[in-house]
Amino acid sequence: MKILFFDIETAPCKAYIWSLWQEVTSADFIEQDWYILCWSAKWLGEKKILHDFLPNHALYKKDPTNDKEILETLWKLLDEADIVVAHNGEKFDKRKVNTRFIINGMKPPSPYRMIDTRIAAKRYFAFTSNRLNDLGKFLHLGKKVDTGGFSLWKQCLAGDLNAWKRMVKYCDGDITLLENLYLEMRPYILTHPNLLSTNESACPKCGSSSLQKRGYAYTSSTKYQRFVCTSCGGWGRENLNLITKDEKTMITRNILQ
Repeated sequence: MKILFFDIETAPCKAYIWSLWQEVTSADFIEQDWYILCWSAKWLGEKKILHDFLPNHALYKKDPTNDKEILETLWKLLDEADIVVAHNGEKFDKRKVNTRFIINGMKPPSPYRMIDTRIAAKRYFAFTSNRLNDLGKFLHLGKKVDTGGFSLWKQCLAGDLNAWKRMVKYCDGDITLLENLYLEMRPYILTHPNLLSTNESACPKCGSSSLQKRGYAYTSSTKYQRFVCTSCGGWGRENLNLITKDEKTMITRNILQ
């Protein structure tokens, strides 16, 4: 399976307000809706970080808010991926990208499974903060690239090409941190898609064949060989039920009420 890490940066909405903290209650207040500024991505097992940003295309000079061309390059990657990893990807990145796809008249890419490291952090751990930068610090994996604050976004919107380079560097940095976080958390993610290696016994999480048999996994009427992966540290079991058909007839069961 092909595993893709990706992250996006978006432009803010420009809207009319009369005071701070005012809720914009109608789209009539919005002068310019949000759009995607850039994206960064990386395939698991490859070193190169891929990215695209608005000034990278000729269309930018004519319409600096038109993100269709960078969406087309991202679409090709998502269409090729079997598994996509993103931090807060379910609530933010995936939905934002789908929104811009449909606005630009694009069809969805082929289906993929998403692993959201923020959801995994909330489900399997109890970190004080589940932000990507904080998780990187807690686990000594690194930290996000410093942007200098909202001024970087303002400079990009003003057409500063040096600011655009810093924006892409910031987005690339998130990919490096995201991959490190995913690899650290992967053994704990019980819902991780099975990589389905059929050539030999392999870890369902990372595909490694370096397995060590360690006890058994049981259900109410079955027994399976359990193993730990010496590469990623994840646990799994084989599919062969070790209890024979004759032995199974002797098993008693609880009465459920």
